[in-house]
Amino acid sequence: MRKPELAAAIADQTGLSRDKASEVITAFTDQVSAAAARGEDITLIGFGTFNIRSREARSGRNPQTGAAIQIPASKTVGFKPGKALKDAIG
Repeated sequence: MRKPELAAAIADQTGLSRDKASEVITAFTDQVSAAAARGEDITLIGFGTFNIRSREARSGRNPQTGAAIQIPASKTVGFKPGKALKDAIG
């Protein structure tokens, strides 16, 4: 499901217009991004938790040349599904 399809489903369920539903989705994703940038976890009870995960620096190989390379440390966003989401998918 893509954003327009999600907005349409939310609009049908809530009675909002598709444009308003799309604005709500955009506001939600903006707030999740802002909280993640601040290093905060985002917990939606029953749905799941978005959290920041750190990856350590490591060595790897360039797949084209086979040369050894150093991969720098980085941060990424992880998602851990909640019980209700797990139960919904079976």
